[in-house]
Amino acid sequence: MKGKRAVARKKGESFEEALKRLQTIVEKLERGDLPLEDAMDAFTEGIRLAQFCHQKLEEAENRIQMLQKDGERGWTTAPFEASSEGVSGDAASQ
Repeated sequence: MKGKRAVARKKGESFEEALKRLQTIVEKLERGDLPLEDAMDAFTEGIRLAQFCHQKLEEAENRIQMLQKDGERGWTTAPFEASSEGVSGDAASQ
């Protein structure tokens, strides 16, 4: 029952709050001193928080816009598309 209340309480949390809570859970699990049941509850909440943070990061990425010079029309915006190939390609050429 405790886990269900925690999920309900966390619905309105921010990315920063969720990340801080996730860090706290990871620290507790890494210490290894939690009873098995508490560790399983913490792990389950950690997975939920990680998914929440991942979703928030994807939403933020989708909202980022790039300014592009559009010939005679001036400046326009376009969706930002991160590319890991561009990063590794630049690093390899240096």
